[in-house]
Amino acid sequence: MQEEKIHKMIDYLSGELIDKRPKDGGLWSGYLSSSAISTSVAVFALFMSNKDKHQSGIENGVAWLKKTMLEDGSWGDSPESPSNMTATLLTFATLTAVGETPEPTKAFLNDKFGGISDAHIIEGVLKYYGKDLTFSAPILVMCALAGVISSWKNIPQLPFELSVLPQKLFRFLRLPVVSYAIPALIAVGILRYKKGSKNLLREKFIPGSLKVLIKLQPKHGGFLEAAPLTSFVAMCMCGAGYGDHEAVRKGIGFLTDTVRKDGSWPIDTNLAAWVTSLSVRAMGENIPDRLNLANQIKQNAFKCQHPFTGAKEGGWGWTNLPGAAPDADDTSGALVALYDLSNGEMSPEIEKGLEWLLSLQNADGGIPTFCKGWGKLPFDRSSPDITAHALLAFSLWRDHLPNALKKKCDNGANRMLRWMKKKQSPEGCWYPLWFGDQDAQDERSPVYGTALSVEYLSGIDHPLAEEMVAKGASFLLSAQNTDGGWGGAIGVRSKVTLTARALSALSTIDNVEESILDNAFNFLYLKYESKKILKPEPIGLYFARLWYSEDMYNITFVLNALNAYKKKLSQTKIMV
Repeated sequence: MQEEKIHKMIDYLSGELIDKRPKDGGLWSGYLSSSAISTSVAVFALFMSNKDKHQSGIENGVAWLKKTMLEDGSWGDSPESPSNMTATLLTFATLTAVGETPEPTKAFLNDKFGGISDAHIIEGVLKYYGKDLTFSAPILVMCALAGVISSWKNIPQLPFELSVLPQKLFRFLRLPVVSYAIPALIAVGILRYKKGSKNLLREKFIPGSLKVLIKLQPKHGGFLEAAPLTSFVAMCMCGAGYGDHEAVRKGIGFLTDTVRKDGSWPIDTNLAAWVTSLSVRAMGENIPDRLNLANQIKQNAFKCQHPFTGAKEGGWGWTNLPGAAPDADDTSGALVALYDLSNGEMSPEIEKGLEWLLSLQNADGGIPTFCKGWGKLPFDRSSPDITAHALLAFSLWRDHLPNALKKKCDNGANRMLRWMKKKQSPEGCWYPLWFGDQDAQDERSPVYGTALSVEYLSGIDHPLAEEMVAKGASFLLSAQNTDGGWGGAIGVRSKVTLTARALSALSTIDNVEESILDNAFNFLYLKYESKKILKPEPIGLYFARLWYSEDMYNITFVLNALNAYKKKLSQTKIMV
């Protein structure tokens, strides 16, 4: 009976996954949730650029925002998300600018900040984001441009002039923004300077900084394929008197090209490379046209040094679109997918990808997302789940490598394992960087970070890996809810995505009681029977604590879990 249920779900999800692939056999592109933050800042950028020319886009965006407002006058990051200070404040600023100030929102923000004066808003935003000004400074300048804040005096000044220095120096400069936010550093910094006291020395750096901005902007105008970053740059340039600048023209073009039919924008155009890697992993041997797909993945590897981060050739980004930048998680994902698709057949792209990961390794032994050495702010630090993903890629390809590269990978892997050991909590968990749980008290998801780390480390033949896997599995077992599922942390309500991740991980462990796995499967099966298995869950965490859901996560996470669970059951029967 259990096997019949498993096959039923696998057939259903495999069909869903195949149906979502483009008919031309290209990469999966997925579908990111529409975002109140993306929509509000994009609408305001259009308003700042030319409100008459973009009247239709502004009206459609405003209509979507008003339609998605929650009962208390607030907004969440995505339509599935609970109230969020950032989404609410930015939407309030946009609606105020277009003359449609929502009165219920004033009460929400007054309660959130203890008042809605300049001082209350500035203090509240800076406190929320801490030392990282990546998002707090853009939020505050947008509020000032929209008239929600009346004075520029206490809004932080970003040091835009530092952008003209060589990128290799950035990690030593203690910049107040993360590595991928240099365009915001420039545009926000110049605008804030224009609204403050003048400094002739700083003034001289504006032309050079604007040249850097153009260099960083992809040909279609979308910085990192992200509507928020692109919009902040465009609105700030307009506010600073550069409305006719090339960066604004291209950025506004990107926004008008990527708006959805309902007037909204997602947090990013798509995660095509990432969800394709997830799909390959989930389907395993059932992937059709394996060679064609492998070649498409290889073609997406960066062939030269990336202008945005300065990263050398060989890495992969999260999408095949022009705004992507190479990052460690997607590079590992591509390497793992290529191993699954090519049965371990080596290629120049594989070697360069592994070399790229090694070049990114931090001095502490861990792997960051984008840039080596940017360890001061949260989204540039080494991350356990990203490090474990790189370890999986190394372990899969190890026996196929030339001796010199094999030795380098072994040395790098040993350092990664030691760092992972240091980062594992006494309870056995790890905290991920780019995924969380909005229901958790601190919005963090040790279940996700631990599940991925356990799954990735479980196949590595090393005493440290074995020790960490056992400890991580114990944490996962302690976090299982009575309904058989998992939330992001102990005591948090169960989610499909997180239960699938935990089931995948525990299915790789030899001594886990079968009843534990059965209960997890039963939770998922009940969701399947009630037609809730594909209900979007915002566990994604993007660009300074912005939440999103992705419709491919439920499919790929659950399908991966079912295949692992099925394999575990078959092994148990053989042993019996």
